[in-house]
Amino acid sequence: QVQLVESGGGLVQAGGSLRLSCAASGRTFSSATMGWFRQASGKEREFVASINWNSGSTTYADSVKDRFTISRDNAKNTVYLQMNSLKPDDTAVYYCAARPFGVVQYPYWGQGTQVTVSS
Repeated sequence: QVQLVESGGGLVQAGGSLRLSCAASGRTFSSATMGWFRQASGKEREFVASINWNSGSTTYADSVKDRFTISRDNAKNTVYLQMNSLKPDDTAVYYCAARPFGVVQYPYWGQGTQVTVSS
C-alpha cells in the first residue's frame, strides 16, 4: 500500500506562485510514475503533470506547460509541483497520484490540496 500526502495549497493572487509537495510512504517503487491532477468545481478531474521516479522524465498538460514544473527528491520520497504565473483558471483541488510500472491507471491517490487563485 502506498500513502500520499499533499501539502502547499492555499490562496494566491493571479501571477503568483505556489509549490505543492507530495510525500509518499509505504510501499514505494523506484520505477513508478508520479502524477499531479486537478479538479475544479463542477468539472472533471484532469491531468496536470507526471514524472518517472527513476528516469526523471516529465510530461505536462498543454495548459500548464512553461508555467508549472514537476520534480522529485528520491531521498525524501517527495514529488513537487512548482506553479508559476498562476491564473484564476488554475483554481482547483490538486491531487497527487502514483502508478506502478506497467500499470495503466493510477491506483494510489492523495487526499488533495486546495489551490485558489484570485483575480
